Amino acid sequence: MSVDNAAIAVRPGESVDATAVDRCLKANIEGLTGQPNIRQYPSGASNLTYAVDYPGRSLVLRRPPSGDKPKSGHDMGREYRIMNALKDDYAVPKTLFYTEDSSIIGAPFYVMERVEGVLIKQGIPEEWKWGAAEGRQLCTAFFDKLIELHAIDYKAVGLGDFGKPEGYVERQILGWDKRYERARTPDVDRFDDVRNWLKANIPAVEHAPAILHGDFRIDNMILDAKDPFIVRAVLDWEISALGDPLMDLGNTLAYWIESSDPPSMRALARQPSWVPGMMTRAEVLEYYAQKTGRDVSGFAFYYVYGVWRLAAIMQQIYYRFYHGQSKNAAFADFAGGVNALGQYCRAVIEKS
Repeated sequence: MSVDNAAIAVRPGESVDATAVDRCLKANIEGLTGQPNIRQYPSGASNLTYAVDYPGRSLVLRRPPSGDKPKSGHDMGREYRIMNALKDDYAVPKTLFYTEDSSIIGAPFYVMERVEGVLIKQGIPEEWKWGAAEGRQLCTAFFDKLIELHAIDYKAVGLGDFGKPEGYVERQILGWDKRYERARTPDVDRFDDVRNWLKANIPAVEHAPAILHGDFRIDNMILDAKDPFIVRAVLDWEISALGDPLMDLGNTLAYWIESSDPPSMRALARQPSWVPGMMTRAEVLEYYAQKTGRDVSGFAFYYVYGVWRLAAIMQQIYYRFYHGQSKNAAFADFAGGVNALGQYCRAVIEKS
């Protein structure tokens, strides 16, 4: 199993103007020579990511997708700013350039240095011959990195005005409810019961705010090629925020699939969270509570929120495909995934 994230030819309908990119980057980044070779990274279902290779210099360009986009989503400036703020305190790529000028390639974009390393996706490479001990070590390193992020003093790194952390939980619940309704297509359920349960169970008191990644997964990390237990870079900060850290943990565990989960959930797995040595969600909660001192009682609310938010994100992506605004065939079956996630939310609510 490959652990690289090799770029491919740019997908039809998602090309960028290489001449315009070259002219812009040479005017703003020192030392670029020759002509760029631009290819596209196949992973990711939201923002579009491109390898921009110059002789002796490897860069990455990120831009939002085409078509209708949620007002607060795909904010290139937001993603660029938080990585720039964290560059001395956390494992993020070095940011180089950002522009809001959509006339260059048709959308705002930013450029960063490429971080070399390995990218683990759905499984641990067989050639690594890992057992449970290595699986547990990777799992621990992964959650330690989330805990490290939640411990950063966001004001000290210049993010005091990055957002309004007070009332974050309620804004997320109401915001994702509205986004789902706007993006709903005829082939998905309304899930009014799930949405109403979340609104009715918003906690009265929020935890002290922290920096939230919003999409914290193993496949959003570049690991050291020689020592894969070292995280060299955390990627994809487009929905980062300030707020209750249990909301971030809820998002993370929504992706944390276990072998005992129903087939509809296992089909959505994007990281090897079920391999020998990996913690269960219950073990993660206990570990997080021990390391942070935070109260994780009542976590069912945050977990259902995380799963429901994932359903809403998938629906927003599927909406663009449904209306012909995206040509990526990988999104064709997203309606089934949305319905499966909503049904799973119902089961978690009933059990809780």
